[in-house]
Amino acid sequence: MQDPLAAAKAQLHDDGWCVIPGVLDPAAARQALDRLWAAADESRRRGVDTYMPVLDPNESNVRVFFLMELDAIFRELIAHPTAVEMVRSLLGRDFLISNFTANIARPGSRSMALHSDQSLVVPEPWVQPWALNVIWCLTDVTFENGATLFIPGSHHWQTRANVPADANRRLKPFEAKAGSIIVMEGRIWHTSGANITADQDRALLFGYYTRPFLRQQVNWNAALSAETQASLSPQMRRWLGLEATANTGDAPDLRYLDDQFAT
Repeated sequence: MQDPLAAAKAQLHDDGWCVIPGVLDPAAARQALDRLWAAADESRRRGVDTYMPVLDPNESNVRVFFLMELDAIFRELIAHPTAVEMVRSLLGRDFLISNFTANIARPGSRSMALHSDQSLVVPEPWVQPWALNVIWCLTDVTFENGATLFIPGSHHWQTRANVPADANRRLKPFEAKAGSIIVMEGRIWHTSGANITADQDRALLFGYYTRPFLRQQVNWNAALSAETQASLSPQMRRWLGLEATANTGDAPDLRYLDDQFAT
């Protein structure tokens, strides 16, 4: 039987992105959206603001950090089998969960800076895909309500000098239905879209995964409570870098010297 995700994996490899519809059914997407709004309230109650002036021009962008600490539903989504399969198809079997955040674009929100996520954590040149975003669409996502804007083919840019002067005019929207995921490799240059509607929210979750040799954006030992950490499976603890063993590398040819160079 053909892998149902084969076409998505091929597009991700070739184009640097793909959209997979129907990963969540409508009821599950609505439930996640309700829980996200509750998480935003809880974040503010804990003293973590949902507006970041360094990222967004105004408070119409609602950002929620440390999602996995705020609700178990986000711990389930970051480890969703479809997401993990897509991550492994690009990054390999071993990876780390670097971050998991939300961005709700409300009417009047505007675009943040153009960037690639890999350029934020790795010096140039960017030759290989070492990072990946799985973007969960909890609402329908359109150009008008603030879809993430990206530049097709920009995963081939290896340095900042490759970013053209007219980059802002090359932007295209990722449009998808609620319940879809958008998979975007870390070298794609993108920005948040402006929400020009009168009454529509655009809610996205951003699961950020990297190769295991990259330091994570979040120190999960500090970000996750002892109670939350105790609830995690051994696999999730490894993905979050919570175990004593960190990066031991992938060494399939690691053998005794006499066996490795047998005559």
